[in-house]
Amino acid sequence: MNQTEIINLFTKKTLGLTFVLSAAAFAFGQEKVGVSGSVVNKSNQPVPYASVTFSNKENKLFSDATLTDEKGQYKLDLAPGNYDITVEAIDYKKSLTNKQITAAGNIGALSIEPEASATNVKTQDIQGVTITVQATKPYKVELDKKTYDPSQDIVSKGGNLQDVLTNVPSVSVDTDGTVSMRGSTNVKFLINGKPSALLGIDDGANALQSIPADQIERIEVITNPSSKFEASGTAGILNIILKKSKKTGFNGSVIGTLGYLPQTNLNANLNWRKGNFTWFLNGGGGYRESKNTNRSDDYFTSAVKDNDLLTRNQDTETKSKNNNYNASAGIVYDISPKTSVNASGTVRTFDNESFGNIDYKYSYFKDPNATSNRSTLGTNNNLAFQGDFGLDHKFDDKGQNLSVSLSLQRSRSYNDTDINETRNGAFSLRNLVNQNTINKSVIGKVDYELPIGEYSKLEAGYRIDINTNDYSNDVRESTATTALDFLKPYTYDATYKETFNAFYLQFKSKIGRLGYQVGVRDELSNIDINYQSLDPSQNKIIPSKNYNNLFPSVYLSYEFAKDNQLLVNYTRRIDRPRSFFMIPNPNYSDNQNIFDGNIDLNPSYVDSYELGYSIAKKKFTINPTLYYRHQTDDTKMLVYNKLATNADGTLVNPQRIESHTKPINLGTDDRFGLDLNFNWDATNWLKFLGNVDLFGYNTKGSTLYDTFDEDGNPTQAVANFNGKGFSTRARLTSTFKVDKTFSFQLQGFYRGGQKTAYQDRKDMYAINFGASKTIWKGDGTIAFNVQDIFNTRAMRSTTYTANSVRDSYMQWQPRQFSISLTYRFKQGEKIDQPKRKKDINSNAAGDDQQGGPM
Repeated sequence: MNQTEIINLFTKKTLGLTFVLSAAAFAFGQEKVGVSGSVVNKSNQPVPYASVTFSNKENKLFSDATLTDEKGQYKLDLAPGNYDITVEAIDYKKSLTNKQITAAGNIGALSIEPEASATNVKTQDIQGVTITVQATKPYKVELDKKTYDPSQDIVSKGGNLQDVLTNVPSVSVDTDGTVSMRGSTNVKFLINGKPSALLGIDDGANALQSIPADQIERIEVITNPSSKFEASGTAGILNIILKKSKKTGFNGSVIGTLGYLPQTNLNANLNWRKGNFTWFLNGGGGYRESKNTNRSDDYFTSAVKDNDLLTRNQDTETKSKNNNYNASAGIVYDISPKTSVNASGTVRTFDNESFGNIDYKYSYFKDPNATSNRSTLGTNNNLAFQGDFGLDHKFDDKGQNLSVSLSLQRSRSYNDTDINETRNGAFSLRNLVNQNTINKSVIGKVDYELPIGEYSKLEAGYRIDINTNDYSNDVRESTATTALDFLKPYTYDATYKETFNAFYLQFKSKIGRLGYQVGVRDELSNIDINYQSLDPSQNKIIPSKNYNNLFPSVYLSYEFAKDNQLLVNYTRRIDRPRSFFMIPNPNYSDNQNIFDGNIDLNPSYVDSYELGYSIAKKKFTINPTLYYRHQTDDTKMLVYNKLATNADGTLVNPQRIESHTKPINLGTDDRFGLDLNFNWDATNWLKFLGNVDLFGYNTKGSTLYDTFDEDGNPTQAVANFNGKGFSTRARLTSTFKVDKTFSFQLQGFYRGGQKTAYQDRKDMYAINFGASKTIWKGDGTIAFNVQDIFNTRAMRSTTYTANSVRDSYMQWQPRQFSISLTYRFKQGEKIDQPKRKKDINSNAAGDDQQGGPM
């Protein structure tokens, strides 16, 4: 059966299931009405994830139950009648009341009181998060996303965003800081629902390490984003929601961390809310040292002459010292009960100093003992600013809302590298590299929501993104026989500008137990590149590319019973090339390992299907998801070898082989598998949180590339990317609660190997440990953790080219440990004031200040 037949069969089966479930659900829902409400404590604060049971006094068949969401609110369908309502939550007394349900509507707030224990209010905050009840389920499943709560994550306590992501279900972090979802690295990051200067331009892991873990409220894992989200990120979206307390009065927390490899951090979160004003201030900084080890052994198969290379052994060690500081401040003002404006600003700075040493050993056909050494001194300074402004208006109390926002962002990165090389003990080469990058972004968007009846909603919006990246790259080189001069092919100025206009329309509704959401997004993209190098043989390059794509999305859910639902969805996504992938010679830091850009690189597209099931009980939650993802024009990294030449085009003697890496569009990539997430409260003192991803892959594609033959003459060879197989990723976190104030965690991680005709990547595993103790009557927490206890988190692979085989080993960070202290003040105190209305700046996407994602 070919791919088209499979998709047609899947579509027919899905539509058939939809019609059957629609008919059944409609029949069951005729006599019921929609009931909503909330659960609050004695301070009128919402109680999330409380159990609310409605027992019909005349007919038990009409009884039902539900859980409150993170805002303490709930909805369900009930037949009219008289009900006993029981409310239960951990560390709260059971509450019982009676109400007569006659028609659809909100029945108001149900209040519950805490248990008599003096410590049950604040002892659960192991991450410095302001909460008012016992920490509950670490993640929950919604129609179009999963939400992960890091407050129970002891292992990443005192760490950063990268540490938190290593514990998020369906997410994996490689040893070099590369983040992937279900085996794909094309992940789109959002901060509070939008791209952010906080994550820099292209500084990867360094940007993730500059966001403290204690400033993260939750992480939304969106494996198949709806039309409301931007279409980029074929693997999915990670939406990082930063903290903004909803408590009244003044409150906050301070956390300090010490660790080894040497690290120090101090961060504070301050919030004040009274009347129509809310402001927040988050900030801090830290120092961290890191150590990166990289080894590779190249075996060349074409050496026949005296100066031909047989083997090359590379041993690299890089030590870095990093300083990072960040501050965010914002204010929300309620102009009226239905209109609110907000403004916030963020600044982030990151400084890095690195010392690298590379030892090469060469074995030539007639000289097996040649050596060289490259020492590097690098400095990097990154400074980012971001300003956000928004207006939110409620037309009525039925959910008709308008949100307008504007984000202005600027990020600049200065990188300077001094490289010195010796060969057989004598000076041979020096490179001075200066790379400056400036990114400027303007993001404007408008979102509108219109409820239709009790269960339906129409959503529409517009968004514009204008991103400009300016690159300035200077590379100078001197040798034993030449003075310092520009290396012309790698000295250039370039501007990359992309403009996206996006429109979306989305409708969601519910028929009895069947929920559905359909949407379409239209994105018009324009990309302009202006590139000019000092190479006289290369003309100025000014290409322009335009795309207009439609991205549909369909979501279906069927609720069999309380917290027991089936989820089916389909989306189409786009993988846009990173800007520096399209610059012909984007960087230069090693004359033997060179990255080549590809100005002809195009986007690739993904059709993604999911079939999931979710069941949530008091003691456990299980969420298995079957998925299939088909990607066309896949971006693959071609590795090939070239003979180094002098400026006049003659071959370097003795022979020097350059290993080049270049992104290309080639063939297809299919991923399919089972992604299983679960948590289980085995006992009062033992909890498990796990994720298992069992996936298959089928990669297709081959291409010709330029290389050399055994005589050193130009020739062509075939790069074969074909490969299929089965692999797995798994993570298990065990939490042991010794008493109400002391807990510890063990976490294990495993990633199976993957093999194609082009590359064989080995498996990898690691074990982490964390412990947390609440002190000072709940106002403080002291935590200790060890990352990679057995120092096994390293990546190993073998790569095959036409004339070489490369064995590689890379460890981004060795074993490290840290201890942190958190102090919280004025937690749970209430300032007497009129009851505050619901915060209209918050929304389902979690963007408390700038409106929902788009």
